[in-house]
Amino acid sequence: MEQTADIRILNEKIEKESAFVDIIRMEMGKVIIGQKHLTDSLLIGLLANGHILLEGVPGLAKTLAIKSLASIIDARFNRIQFTPDLLPADLIGTMVYSQKKEEFIVKKGPIFANFILADEINRSPAKVQSALLEAMQERQVTIGESTFRLGEPFMVMATQNPIEQEGTYPLPEAQVDRFMLKVLIDYPSMEEERLIVRENIAKDFPSANRVLKPEDIIRAREIVREVYMDEKIESYILNIVFASRNPAKYGLSGFTNMISYGASPRASIYLALASKAYAFIKRRGYVIPEDVRTICADVMRHRIGLTYEAEAENINQDKIIAEILNTVEVP
Repeated sequence: MEQTADIRILNEKIEKESAFVDIIRMEMGKVIIGQKHLTDSLLIGLLANGHILLEGVPGLAKTLAIKSLASIIDARFNRIQFTPDLLPADLIGTMVYSQKKEEFIVKKGPIFANFILADEINRSPAKVQSALLEAMQERQVTIGESTFRLGEPFMVMATQNPIEQEGTYPLPEAQVDRFMLKVLIDYPSMEEERLIVRENIAKDFPSANRVLKPEDIIRAREIVREVYMDEKIESYILNIVFASRNPAKYGLSGFTNMISYGASPRASIYLALASKAYAFIKRRGYVIPEDVRTICADVMRHRIGLTYEAEAENINQDKIIAEILNTVEVP
């Protein structure tokens, strides 16, 4: 009885504290037509303190979405165009000699912002990608002998084009694993595209208003962690992740030769965190199995390695995840 009362109180608190989610959605809706999944994914990444990898053809409002989010939150936004000739110093900064002071001073790079858009991240070589790793994982940057903390909130949204593979450097598994979500962006519907065309040829293009401060997001992140998660939901998350590592044990022996490696422990952590964030944006104080199922593909698709056999049989990660979700018992 006491636990039920506690959950009810928590539910009321979260319903009140999550009111700003509707405001963000409304402001984003002024600029981004359709792409509800993209908006929700950005909110989950923001509230769960994770980074997002977006994959989609050019022109699907990926850049516009994060730019709009940064302006809604009155936060600093930097867009970095990744190219083959980019150097780590172009990203994080470097030591510059000051003739006036007669010493080397630190010149900070564009990574020092709240929201970073790493556009076409797979266009740059490994040394540039690895410079981003420290910033993403440790939330700090080392220039020369000095280490600098990055401001909060700090979120990297990277994009990659799935069509063009010429002149690209595939992201190593260790780096891909640092992204909480890998979101696939699809084309809008015909009605949505009609509205997009109208909006873009109109006299004035709408813009999002500043309605939140970075402190509001930091506070919301703390409240997201308070969202109640039952032990049964924890077990459900672990079973989903373990089924990707040992499919035969879960009655999925057909996938044994299809999976070269299963999801890492980060998948379990991020599934739990993203489920809490999803419950929060649904203005609920507790996680239900449907939350886990909704965000599962985005959290896991970049964490499952496929064998040549799977590729030959045209089996992708999404098919494997769908089958795991159909097989693992829902609490």
